[in-house]
Amino acid sequence: MRIAHALKASAAAATGLLTVFAGVPAYAGGGSHGGPPPIRTITKGLDGPFGLDVTSSRHALVAEADTGEITSVDLRTGRQRTVISGLPAPAGVATDGHRIYIALGGPNEEGAPPPSKYKPASVLVADKNGKNVRVLADLMKYELKYNPDRQKQFDAKGKPYDALTNPFSMTYTKWGLLIADGGANDVLRVNPRTGKVSTFFVPPNPKTKECLKPGAQANPGTKGCDSVPTGVVASGRYVYVSTLGAEQPRAAAIWKLDGRTGRVLKVWHGFTSLTGVAVAPNGTLYASEVLYGMPPGPPPADFDPSKVGRLTRIQHGKVTHAPVTMPTGIEYFGGSLYATSWSIAGFLQIKHAGQLVRVSPSAFR
Repeated sequence: MRIAHALKASAAAATGLLTVFAGVPAYAGGGSHGGPPPIRTITKGLDGPFGLDVTSSRHALVAEADTGEITSVDLRTGRQRTVISGLPAPAGVATDGHRIYIALGGPNEEGAPPPSKYKPASVLVADKNGKNVRVLADLMKYELKYNPDRQKQFDAKGKPYDALTNPFSMTYTKWGLLIADGGANDVLRVNPRTGKVSTFFVPPNPKTKECLKPGAQANPGTKGCDSVPTGVVASGRYVYVSTLGAEQPRAAAIWKLDGRTGRVLKVWHGFTSLTGVAVAPNGTLYASEVLYGMPPGPPPADFDPSKVGRLTRIQHGKVTHAPVTMPTGIEYFGGSLYATSWSIAGFLQIKHAGQLVRVSPSAFR
């Protein structure tokens, strides 16, 4: 399952209209009593900012999928610096302070990789300055050999029924690199030293009313929708995973797992199309909903893409939302919440619209 599928009709019908909104900020309101705005734009001009890793109170790394770059952003000034370039659709980025790790997205819908010396669905590693980029792991090779979700992969002619692998996000933990693979419907663990790949968690297929309807299953013999893991983060002894739920209503979830074993400890159900996930030290959960408000099929004449997407907060059982446009990458660091925005603007043929924003608690209502 690739998130781009949901955008093809809108992109084809709205090319001229959407360029009008390319400069609309993620949030136009100001703070109360002249204070800082609830959502502050740190930097603009990114292209497909999917992955996010806040490395310190001063810097963050952003994976720009559309331009194939890993970009360092100064969180105080917004200054950008390209650290690595020439990558095919980098989706996730993480660092341990000494090395940079990158998860590349899967093959495109035609199966042909973009021009690059690196294969899609690979995990790369580089020095902390971005030099000496090399392949650490081959996730496609692992999927073909082990097929952790046990779904049928190919038809009688050898054509894949659906995306075999499509890494969407990655985080560095004390248990290794964890990668949410939306195409393979699993969370994989990669040893950052050896590159050994293993299965960490396979979410069960959602079986909501919509997911049990004929045609909701991408692969024959599957019961329920694909889970499509899209976000993964570690906090203390726990790992949290968010799922897209095949973009079906109320089929997405957030899973709380034992970080060492992957055992399920708690689940929050009933969401729609979650992407990234973050958690504060006090247990408050945050998730990005990149497709929220996206109209099905061709958009109406008055369609405003700046209204698509939002962040969700779960605090003491209460669910609230913040109006961030098309967010994917999300991270809580040093008492602040950061998110990428306009992440999928490229699918709507809006170029250079991506942003990195800081979101204050007052933005959630």
